Amino acid sequence: MTGRVELLLGGARSGKSRLGEQRAKRWLSDGEVTRLIYVATARPGDEEMAARIAHHQATRTRHWQLVEEPWALDQVLSTLGPNDGVLIDCLTLWLTTALCDYSNSAFQSKRAALLSALKSSHAQIILISNEVGHGIVPLGELSRRFVDEAGWLHQDIAALADKVDFVMAGLPLTLKGGEL
Repeated sequence: MTGRVELLLGGARSGKSRLGEQRAKRWLSDGEVTRLIYVATARPGDEEMAARIAHHQATRTRHWQLVEEPWALDQVLSTLGPNDGVLIDCLTLWLTTALCDYSNSAFQSKRAALLSALKSSHAQIILISNEVGHGIVPLGELSRRFVDEAGWLHQDIAALADKVDFVMAGLPLTLKGGEL
């Protein structure tokens, strides 16, 4: 089986992570993959984020192999094969790391490497990301850049993805790909 890329977009607490986990577990139960890898991009920078991470860890079942990687997603994807199902949660936390901790040239290079890895991977991949472009233009240069970069990243991933859903209240609205 060739690789597949799915993108799940939604707001905070929209149910996108839960939906992504359910889809990946279905791949396992249907025999489409033999291993599930959960790639967590969050870093516990404060107590509230540590609590969010702990919540995700507590609700995750034993089926998952955990990889904590806030930056080198391309390298993680390069190690996966056609029997692997991977859930990357989430792209917007990855983007936060990129914009806050790395130069623009390092970010652009890593972004291109991520897109290339997604195109060439034979794994079954679900990417989770927050849609942040529905509000007003934010104050502050970094906030505006974050919204812009997230929008451009989502567009590029959606263009190469087999399926794209927008999730609200735990319900997916299919934007691309229909049933897979």
